[in-house]
Amino acid sequence: KTGLIFAVTHTYTGYPMVKEARKLVQEGGLGKIRKIVVEYPQGWLTTPLEKTDHIQASWRTDPARSGKVGSMGDIGTHALNLAEYISGLKVTELCTDLSIFVPGRRLDDDGNVLVHYNNGAKGILFASQIAAGEENDLNIRIYGEKGGIKWHQMEPNTLTITWLDKPVEIRRTGNPYMSSIAKYSTRVPAGHPEGYIEAFANIYRNVATCIQHRLAGTKPPAEALDFPTVYDGLRGMKFIDTLIESNETDHKWTRFKE
Repeated sequence: KTGLIFAVTHTYTGYPMVKEARKLVQEGGLGKIRKIVVEYPQGWLTTPLEKTDHIQASWRTDPARSGKVGSMGDIGTHALNLAEYISGLKVTELCTDLSIFVPGRRLDDDGNVLVHYNNGAKGILFASQIAAGEENDLNIRIYGEKGGIKWHQMEPNTLTITWLDKPVEIRRTGNPYMSSIAKYSTRVPAGHPEGYIEAFANIYRNVATCIQHRLAGTKPPAEALDFPTVYDGLRGMKFIDTLIESNETDHKWTRFKE
């Protein structure tokens, strides 16, 4: 209502190769999108860590502080955002199975979701914090009529493109063949790690640039407008509401709460 600039740190949208993947999809390089598989496995809550006064575990597993869901609120919302950001599609229906595997835990520590998108694409969204031995292996695969893309957050400089009629293509951060939006978000030369902190910095930089232009009464570059907004945050909250309803019903599909 105020029209003020508002950003949400959906950090993974700040990676250059995520922006490269989004650009490829936007330009129709993969053709019509058919399948989206996004996974976010962690293993740090495989044991009842919250009972050891671990600060991070304590609040994330406490409904009074964390909210309605556990793993799906903490990392599942990032998986949703990444899938919608790269594909440009919106989730319309969910079929959800949330679980609590650690005895005594009050919020979900594992979740599996079948997903329908607004262009007819189908997908799977999986988020777990009891995947023993995993760190932060957020990864996504998107397949269209012409080809597919693969990106892993723990190897963020690489985007793999699988083509229907030609060899696999590898794109790497910092090279001259990258799109302008990916170049705009690249901070170090090719071959050097471009990581998590830089992804945060790209979001902060874009927000600050837009605020500066707003104050000066000028128009920011198109690349600076690319950051998660309050509406992305709102979709995350609606995602949680829909997840809970889907998990508690006997119906196969639950409409996404717009």
